[in-house]
Order: sequence, then C-alpha cells, then structure tokens
Amino acid sequence: MPELTSAPLLLALTAALAYLLGSVPFGIVITRSLGLGDLRKIGSGNIGATNVLRTGNKPAALATLLLDAGKGGIAVLIARALVGPDAAQVAALFSFLGHLFPVWLGFKGGKGVATFLGTLLALAWPVGLAACATWAVTAAISRISSLSALVAAALTPVWLAVLGYPQMTLLAIALGALIFARHSANIARLRQGTEPRIGNK
Repeated sequence: MPELTSAPLLLALTAALAYLLGSVPFGIVITRSLGLGDLRKIGSGNIGATNVLRTGNKPAALATLLLDAGKGGIAVLIARALVGPDAAQVAALFSFLGHLFPVWLGFKGGKGVATFLGTLLALAWPVGLAACATWAVTAAISRISSLSALVAAALTPVWLAVLGYPQMTLLAIALGALIFARHSANIARLRQGTEPRIGNK
C-alpha cells in the first residue's frame, strides 16, 4: 500500500462511495431487462459475465463483463483524480468488496474477476494488460473460466514485481486471496475434473 497521506474522512468517503458503485449488480440488471430471468437461478447462480454467457446471450455477457470491470476502474480513476494515489487503492479494494458483498443482494455477490481486472487496468495499465493476457491465454488453452481467473490472480504479484509497481503488492495479494476464497467450489471441481468449460449452458 502507498503511504496514507489523504485525510481519513476523505478516505472513508472514498471507501463508502467505491463500495456502493462496486455493489451495483450489472449482471442481474442486464438479464432482467432483457427478459432472461433471474441470474441467480441460472447455471452456477453467480452474477458475473461467465454465468450470463450460460443464458446464450453473448452481447449480454459482454456488457456485464465491461460494466463489472468498468465500475472498479471508474472508482479508481475518480479517487485518484480527486483525492490521490492512496485513495485509488482504497477505491480498488472497496469497489471489489462491493461486487463480492453487495448490500442490495444481501451481501451475496459475484466472484470479482472482471472487477479485479478493471481495477488493475486503472491502477497500473501495464499490470492490468498482463493480467488480462494471462486470463486470455489460460482460457484459450483450458477453456475454463475459473482456472483462468485463478492463474491471473496468482500471477499478478509477479507482474507487479516485474513491471515495477511494488506499492500495489499488498492490495493484489488481498484481492487475489479473496478471488481464491470465492472460487473454493470451483477449485474442488477442478480437482475432480468436473468444472464446466466456457460456453456450456
């Protein structure tokens, strides 16, 4: 984490607003608006883009992906511009927590992969691109979204070190640990060889 030099009240306000932005469940909003049903009762029940894809509506899945990533990135960019780099990392953490534990859904949210990548792109775009590339390459080889997310999260601290952003390492480890925790069921299925592949309904 960078040195916390901003006023505590500003950081607290940043955290609250970033959480509220991150907690907007775009996957549910999009699927309901298109008449695709309640996303929580489809496929895995997750509110993210991968589960939206299981409805068979690729544009809806893409929109969910972009909006879930965008809400994390926008929170970071606004916090950095209005407050400072310390607030940017606070915004990254709390927008991510908002997606995982949204107040609107009884604190039962998504797994945070798109929001994780969006915050990385806004915090340090070379690291974000490296994480996105890691996800894409793993997905192309395995066709398994959860495995791609886990590999990208695990390698992000490595990309931070290689690309010269050590001040973000603690944040990346914290977010990565949360991603692994949220993917516990996926990890179990990966070990059993029963994890569904991308595009399966």
